[in-house]
Amino acid sequence: MTGATISAVRAAAYTIPTDAPEADGTAAWNSTTLVVVTVTCDGVTGTGWTYGPAACAQIVSGQLAQVVEGRDPMAVPGTWLAMVEAVRNDTRAGAAGYAVSAADVACWDLKARLLHRSLVDLLGTVHADVPVYGSGGFTTYDEQQLSAQLGGWVHDQQIPRVKIKIGQDRGGSVARDLARIAQARSVIGPDAALFVDANGAYSAKQAIRVLRACTDDQVSWFEEPVSSNDLAGLRFVREQVDADVTAGEYGTDVGYFQRMCAASAVDCLQVDARRCGGYTEWLRSAAVAAAHELTVSGHCAPNLHAHVAASTPNLRHLEWFHDHVRIEEQAFDGTLDPQGGTITPDPAAPGHGLTFRPEAMERHRVPAGQGTRRSG
Repeated sequence: MTGATISAVRAAAYTIPTDAPEADGTAAWNSTTLVVVTVTCDGVTGTGWTYGPAACAQIVSGQLAQVVEGRDPMAVPGTWLAMVEAVRNDTRAGAAGYAVSAADVACWDLKARLLHRSLVDLLGTVHADVPVYGSGGFTTYDEQQLSAQLGGWVHDQQIPRVKIKIGQDRGGSVARDLARIAQARSVIGPDAALFVDANGAYSAKQAIRVLRACTDDQVSWFEEPVSSNDLAGLRFVREQVDADVTAGEYGTDVGYFQRMCAASAVDCLQVDARRCGGYTEWLRSAAVAAAHELTVSGHCAPNLHAHVAASTPNLRHLEWFHDHVRIEEQAFDGTLDPQGGTITPDPAAPGHGLTFRPEAMERHRVPAGQGTRRSG
């Protein structure tokens, strides 16, 4: 590279219907919006993406393009800082932060491709394989749907850990939650790890009662038993149950993660590169977790996270989220295979190894300026 600079930044949004109604303890949705960002230099294109409002594409094409175009493609952290400063008055906790995240991923992908290296090689490989857990088990699923999904992960794909959603009847009876937990254990057998995610639906004492009531089902991971904003509540639940308590998926900057770790609120910190600020902020946030002797778990978008997860010393695992897996397999060539419970970034493929397929997604494209339904 001799003086070449980023020449173009583009973004587009695509709203994809779910394959069945989906819901968790606090929300329901029937579509998910994928926002794809491309960054070009010297005829080479890097690609990033996020799942969020279609407005993210407008932020990328407007505010972010103005500060990214003309920059050195090798200086990704400097570009990230310029983007963060550009959206300061819009705040990062929302569409602006999602836009920065997708653009940052695209910039890292571009740098690796310009250097003819895989992203995991560029960042530095720590783990050859990244452990994953099957994630879905939506509260809208009936018994047959839940059994089919869990059985597919554990018995067909040999993924030894799975997660279901609970908490739909928050404030009322938890009988259905307990029945679904028991069903999940029955389907996956005694050896697979069972995770549950309440998406902040419970009060602290209710969350404790639920976990104590299903002791025989051996739940080992309790995600967002209470709101992620309730750090004292998370810590209280953590102190009272045997399962590891985790949260962090809504984190938008390193300060968010620092506060959560300092409050002793979690046993494992969830980090989501498509929300927190891309790979640049993921790496900083993982370092914060390490300073508190915590591991990190990647939240959703598994093909986006694979390389940076493999480069993270204190990684625990990565979420193989049904909705995003389905979309990424439609939208990209080069998606990874979780057979056996791990995914393996391709060290021979440039960048993150994925190639966007715009022709396959064109029917889902959102016209510029048009809003979308809620994204899952």
